[in-house]
Amino acid sequence: MSAALAPRVAKAGYDWIVPAWDAPANVLALSTSRNGGVAIGARATMDIGPALPMQDDQSAAVLENRRRLAQFLPAPPVWLTQVHATRVVQVDHDNVADLLAAPPTADAAVTRAHGVVLGVRTADCLPVLFADRGGTVVGAAHAGWRGLVAGILEATVQAMDAPPPEIVAWLGPAIGPRMFEVGADVFSAFCATDPAAASCFAPHREDKWLADLYGLAKLRLSRAGVTTIAGGGHCTMTESERFFSWRRDKGPGRMATLVWLVAGA
Repeated sequence: MSAALAPRVAKAGYDWIVPAWDAPANVLALSTSRNGGVAIGARATMDIGPALPMQDDQSAAVLENRRRLAQFLPAPPVWLTQVHATRVVQVDHDNVADLLAAPPTADAAVTRAHGVVLGVRTADCLPVLFADRGGTVVGAAHAGWRGLVAGILEATVQAMDAPPPEIVAWLGPAIGPRMFEVGADVFSAFCATDPAAASCFAPHREDKWLADLYGLAKLRLSRAGVTTIAGGGHCTMTESERFFSWRRDKGPGRMATLVWLVAGA
């Protein structure tokens, strides 16, 4: 199924990412770039916008961008009001309409319902997708450093209610390890509870480190029992032609990373 989605994206002329991961055939996923839309300025061009588009001079552009994205999806995505915490929302056919109308305050979502699309929005933070090998449940998480250290990935694994060794994960585009400068507070927050996390930090200058967000996510996923992990390797800050970056631009542009189950695959 992913093999069929990738040519559609390429035919449309988009440089979006169709994840290459070890998910079963009935799991589809997609990660947008900053290209392929109609927004201008700091949002150029494929800004997905906030959970609910605001009424401003760019609202029409965000809605058009979401319309273009919708051509590749079976249903409108369930977006989240993301707050860098650890709440995971369960989505099913009974509550999806309510969640579409009022995006829940959460940083991850899981579903066992076919045709329900889960979406997270990022611009430096790490989007993480999940699926079990049986193709019965998927998840999407928004993981900045605060969410990572608080345990958003572990909470998502737990909410999936599947054996962790049977879960596969994909790490979407995030700020890279050579650009993510952090202070002693971030270093201490991770290493105080897990000394092994120090391997994901490189001393940079006085009281500053370069943090490997991908490495930290892999470490925490592995500790949670998830060992099949794909993705990573991009840097939203340095790949300025392809990705939005809050640290680089201090702008509102956001990309989308999405996952859903299909029936009959």
